[in-house]
Amino acid sequence: MNAGNFFGKRSKPFWVTTGVVFIIMLGAIDYFSGYEISFSLFYLIPIFLAVWFVDERAGLLLSCTSAITWFIADYSAGLTYSHPSIYIWNTLLRLGFYFVVTWLGTTLKKAYKVNQELARTDYVTGATSIRYFYELARIEISRSRRYGLPLSLAYIDLDNFKAVNDRLGHTAGDRVLREMTEAVCQHIRPMDTFARLGGDEFALLMPETGREAAEKVVERLHSSLVDEMIKNGWMVTFSLGVVTYKEVPKTVDEMVKIADSAMYSVKTGGKNGVNYCVYAG
Repeated sequence: MNAGNFFGKRSKPFWVTTGVVFIIMLGAIDYFSGYEISFSLFYLIPIFLAVWFVDERAGLLLSCTSAITWFIADYSAGLTYSHPSIYIWNTLLRLGFYFVVTWLGTTLKKAYKVNQELARTDYVTGATSIRYFYELARIEISRSRRYGLPLSLAYIDLDNFKAVNDRLGHTAGDRVLREMTEAVCQHIRPMDTFARLGGDEFALLMPETGREAAEKVVERLHSSLVDEMIKNGWMVTFSLGVVTYKEVPKTVDEMVKIADSAMYSVKTGGKNGVNYCVYAG
């Protein structure tokens, strides 16, 4: 488990509690080291972590906690000013600075999530991107091999798609792919992954799915997709190769290649059909 996964799995109360404890420890260090040595920058650590792993409200809470703790530490250490109001002024300035950091952290987090979502999603269709598909498939391969769970993969290729692009243009072709993606997503589980591998080739990864279950899903899916194309007046059909892996390959490339081969036999045998296979190694 890498550091990102470890920290990402910690609960929200964990981060808030850890942040408060860290701030109190900093306050104690501030007090015992005296007011001549400042540890102000270190207060930003728990604030930023709270924003990143919890939310903006947690960041604001720890910002207030940090400003108050810093004030108490300085006052208790014997720091004096020419006028008592300076205590309040400095505390408010520190609080404002921490609020700005909280806002910047929140903005950065939102931008990161947007970029992450874009990287995981195919821009044209809304399906899972090939890069993210490979990440998820590697996880499922590892889980299947470790626990002996069935795993099925459908490789989907659109028949006559080039003719749509040539006759109606790429805008119409993109619409075909989007409509297809929407239709598929209505028939699969949240745990399944529908991804665009490139061009008019797609893959449907079905974890914990044996041969019979895969057949039921794909039969309904194939029929729904063909009906959707007919309804829109598109002369597009679908060739599918569906493989259930009793012995799961070690790599995603090998798994996809086996399903692609199963699909290709449909393609060369007349198109618009489904080839079901069981791979036992």
